Amino acid sequence: MQDNLKRLCSPLSLFGISLFVITMITNKQVDFFIYLTAAQLLFVPLLLQCIVELKTFEKVILAIGMLGVTVVAFNINEVLSITGAGLYLVATAMISWIGMRRFLQRGFTNTAEIVIDIGLMYLVIGGVWFFAYIAGIDTGFTPLITWLTSIHFHYSAFLFCISLGLIGRVTTSKLYKPIVVVIASGPILMAIGITLSTAIEIISAILYIIAIYILFFVTLRTKYYRLQGVMIRLSIAAVCFSILWSFLYAYGNFTRQSIVDIPDMLAFHGFTNCLFFGGFTIVGWLIYTPATNQNSFTFPISQIRGQLKTKNEPYPGLVDDMSEFVSTDQLHKAITHFYEHTNEYRLFARVRWQLWFWPFAFFYKGISRLTQQINLPLSNQKTEMTGKIVTVDATIDGREKPRAWIRTIDEKTVFTAIYSKHTADHTYMNIALPLPFSTMIGILYLHVEDDKLHLTTQAAGDSGIYLAFSKYLFKLPLTEHFTIQATTETELTALHEMKIFGLKFLKIEYDIQKVTTFES
Repeated sequence: MQDNLKRLCSPLSLFGISLFVITMITNKQVDFFIYLTAAQLLFVPLLLQCIVELKTFEKVILAIGMLGVTVVAFNINEVLSITGAGLYLVATAMISWIGMRRFLQRGFTNTAEIVIDIGLMYLVIGGVWFFAYIAGIDTGFTPLITWLTSIHFHYSAFLFCISLGLIGRVTTSKLYKPIVVVIASGPILMAIGITLSTAIEIISAILYIIAIYILFFVTLRTKYYRLQGVMIRLSIAAVCFSILWSFLYAYGNFTRQSIVDIPDMLAFHGFTNCLFFGGFTIVGWLIYTPATNQNSFTFPISQIRGQLKTKNEPYPGLVDDMSEFVSTDQLHKAITHFYEHTNEYRLFARVRWQLWFWPFAFFYKGISRLTQQINLPLSNQKTEMTGKIVTVDATIDGREKPRAWIRTIDEKTVFTAIYSKHTADHTYMNIALPLPFSTMIGILYLHVEDDKLHLTTQAAGDSGIYLAFSKYLFKLPLTEHFTIQATTETELTALHEMKIFGLKFLKIEYDIQKVTTFES
């Protein structure tokens, strides 16, 4: 509460409040234009400061943008107005970059934080349409529709998505994720509908309304900090009420029978969203801003980027001691031996791409040929993967005892995976696949079930697939699961399955055979 009081009384906030008062007194624009000005000078800077700690130069850029909005409100001349709108556009671009930067530091994890990032990134679209309106750019729509699109992305996109994300920090409802999908995509879908198809517009409006009413139900069952609960529930209730006008407007466009026109939308929908939704939202989150439950990634990552240079000294296996990962008493000895003496085995693989992924597989194949990483064949014929395990310099890689498993098909490299480990709540297999200017990292959780060894990225803790580039560590929307089973004392089978956004796109079946001699 004290921190948010400081934000309310911060120089940036007081500057915005002062500018808003000045524009109210000297406003030379149409009265309903104040709805957008309120968002630009009050709601955006206040809510932004609840989410991120702005750097000094970011505060300066935002303050200049807010000053530009005030210049536009003065309506002195066209050149100054366009300049002011341009300055505000720069400020919205900066805020959108803040959202992108937050996303790149975390990736596809934590739904609440993702929707906050989406809200931040949406704002630049509002800035672009605001600039287009002021500059008189022909967008293919009337000037009023151009202005309404700008206000749409300030309230329905920026303000609503961030508020939805903050609700996500405190709710435990299973309904939350589906709500996020509909509401976060709603502004874009409705904009597409307005532009291209009234059918899309009416369908997206119906889904949006359903999601908003379910969200109101969720807020009723969510515990908040004292008076904050009243404010947040009133803000969502205001949207539940005002969104009906949007539906009637979309339905009128669909049936070509006007029920609600633009003046009606401005008089009711715009006023309700500005005063009640915007006002209650800001007051509610200023009372108390829940902290994020997203922890920073702290596990070690390989520092190798691009082409791998090894010592070319052979290493016997992928791990030194399998008991560091699982209880080997529950594991077939052949599996333990394979992981500790991998160079003594031959691998035969059958690659199966899912039918829906074939167009992407053809495109990806062109890239993988160049990078020689995950360079899998398109054919599902059984083929041998030859390979070797060699030592990697730990001072260059940065992890404990790294070793590279380089696998080839017909003397063409298909995989270069650098194996290591790290221990947090559990000992994980930490695997790096070097890429140009980056590294893909798989953190695998190991467990034994029904005499089978399972290695998965779908577990709690550090497990997952990540992309490390520059200073960012980004969790990818990919998952993988290995199932290893011994069929005899010297033969094993393995199944490797991968999914993207929960959809299976790749399956690799392995036959693994122990040999008495091996050529490295």
